[in-house]
Amino acid sequence: MPTEKVDTIIIGGGLSGIYAAYLLSRRNKSFIVLEARERVGGRILSPEHQGFCSDLGPSWYWPEIHPKMARLIQDLGLKGYRQFEEGRGRFESPVGAVRTVSGYVMEPLSWRLSGGMMALIRKLCEDIPENAIRLSHPVCKIEKKVAGALISVGELEKEPRTRFRANKVILALPPRLAAATILFDPDLSHNLTQAMLKIGTWMAGQAKFYALYEEPFWRQTGLSGQAFSERGPLGEIHDGSNDRRGPFGLTGFVGIPAVQRDQQQLLIEAILSQLAIIYGKPAAQPMAFFYQDWARERFTATRFDQPPMYEHPLYHPPAGQTCIWDGTIYFAGTETANQHGGYLEGALTAAERAVMNHIP
Repeated sequence: MPTEKVDTIIIGGGLSGIYAAYLLSRRNKSFIVLEARERVGGRILSPEHQGFCSDLGPSWYWPEIHPKMARLIQDLGLKGYRQFEEGRGRFESPVGAVRTVSGYVMEPLSWRLSGGMMALIRKLCEDIPENAIRLSHPVCKIEKKVAGALISVGELEKEPRTRFRANKVILALPPRLAAATILFDPDLSHNLTQAMLKIGTWMAGQAKFYALYEEPFWRQTGLSGQAFSERGPLGEIHDGSNDRRGPFGLTGFVGIPAVQRDQQQLLIEAILSQLAIIYGKPAAQPMAFFYQDWARERFTATRFDQPPMYEHPLYHPPAGQTCIWDGTIYFAGTETANQHGGYLEGALTAAERAVMNHIP
């Protein structure tokens, strides 16, 4: 079986992996990105309708506290716009009673990216050689060699489809996913493996929807689009509209656990019914509707991600290690960031650490 040789292999084509590739490309380093999916972006997913991209993964950034994101967006010539929050909110009680409540502005101020968060991925990819990104390349095994590592692509129980030999490996996957799906030879220490498995993957247990409309009828009645429900199936809703023009949208998160979301069509019908109860009959007839259950994405979630995550974890490098195997493998990915873990800012921070601090 032929083995392709390269200086650096990046495993994972989400924001952290693509940003690491972007940084290496600007330093004229040789690298290849191995992405298991048929697309780049990872948890960034922005399906398009009438020129508007609906974020079914991360959708906000906060310029006041996320300087790397703000600077990168500016440097790449992209534009952001404020999350719409003008007007009053809605609240649904456990018994289904809905009332109008005072709206509030989130602090710090939330921003959305024009073109959706995929615009950031696409712009970064413009500086990455096209043949450097290999889609549908799930890594199943990493073997330590005297110099560097041997990376196998395919399924563990079958003969590898292809192999790569690299001096350095940037592991831009959630640590839990890497520990659960990649065979390391020699074995990682018990403490490191347990630390990786205990780091919850952000958004991996979440499901998100996006409903698009020709008119912002909720705004016309003085509502901001914000709503919270103790009944469900949706727990949290926000205005997800385009900037200053249509289409206009409502978006948010399903509030029931992943194990109860096995009937997708029935769940979508329940979501539309709930939107009509909260915002009126027009809400049940969107011109486009998108739904994404991240808990059912095998290249995002493991079985350990099924229980709900009720608060934002304090993320950090697994077992305090930013690299292993004598500097052969470097951790990236937002869950390994010392600051802003779980956010897009953390993905940039971890990628920058892996490239700038460890790759000569």
